Amino acid sequence: MREEEECKNSGVEIGLYTLGDLCPDPYSGKTVNVQQRIREIIDAAKLADESGLDVFGVGEHHRLDYAISSTSVVLAAIAQITKRIKLTSATTVLSTVDPVRLFEDFATLDLLSNGRAEIIAGRGAFVESFPLFGFDTNDYDALFSENMDLFLKLSENETISWNGHFRSSLRNAEIAPRPLQNRLPMWIGVGGTLESAARAGRLGVGMAIAILGGDPVRFKPLVDVYRKAGTDAGHELESLKVGVTGHGYIAKTTQQATDEFYPYYSNYWTYVNRQLGRGGRMSRADFEQMTGPDTALFVGSPQQIIEKILRQYELFGHKRFIAQMDIGGLPFKKVAEAIELLAVEVAPIVRKETSR
Repeated sequence: MREEEECKNSGVEIGLYTLGDLCPDPYSGKTVNVQQRIREIIDAAKLADESGLDVFGVGEHHRLDYAISSTSVVLAAIAQITKRIKLTSATTVLSTVDPVRLFEDFATLDLLSNGRAEIIAGRGAFVESFPLFGFDTNDYDALFSENMDLFLKLSENETISWNGHFRSSLRNAEIAPRPLQNRLPMWIGVGGTLESAARAGRLGVGMAIAILGGDPVRFKPLVDVYRKAGTDAGHELESLKVGVTGHGYIAKTTQQATDEFYPYYSNYWTYVNRQLGRGGRMSRADFEQMTGPDTALFVGSPQQIIEKILRQYELFGHKRFIAQMDIGGLPFKKVAEAIELLAVEVAPIVRKETSR
């Protein structure tokens, strides 16, 4: 009960997430090796914890241009050198993972971290995990629905009997270990579909919205649908948590932030678009339009980032904001400087302004 009261009164949680992309530096053309990239991610999490941030997330990909496929292993390593920061996947591709193994891995992480494990589940922008693990992309949504149903039942029962379509049935199966928390916090990552928002609401899990650009007001219907579906399903409004995720970079001035981040952000999207079969390079003019004061791209001075988060808070009343900053080959030194500014100059003001 005390923990719930603290959560209600501490304002918006502020944190970071990473997908571990392996982009060549746009200046040198060199790409850090996988071992160094993972080491830097762990160092970033340690810095975030020591600086007082609330959440650190690690994403999942199954391809050579990303460093992380096993989120629970990386988060377990982070758990050993951090003390209080919450540790979440960002996201778990739930359609192509066995829910029992996922539960066991994150229950173990929860025990190792003294109750700090969470999961953001999604269907993923890339589909390489489907053939890799023997699934059909035609079952994309059905797999997600079935696996979510099973995972939530695993959270509620130490012993379970269950029937599904895509995996073997369970008969009085013992699910071990049990997490330290009463149940592992689960969020659904939502990109922009109302049905995904409604599903998260009906299930009574958190909803993490990916807002990567444009005017954030266009995401307000997702939040409204989520809360209505949740309350219609009998869930308490206070339990229906909204999180905002987005790209960002912070420097002492907005000009410095845009000057430093543009080459890396343009590099990132050129690389990602090529992976997705799209062309085109982001111009400086396009980038500056994307970082304007009324947009959702969190690039600027600490004051500008504060204003953007608070504007979104007025729209959504969300409980959590987590930013992805280490993208496009951005050097770790710049990532670390941005983390410090987020923790020291942005987070305290946002928490104060959004606390009850």
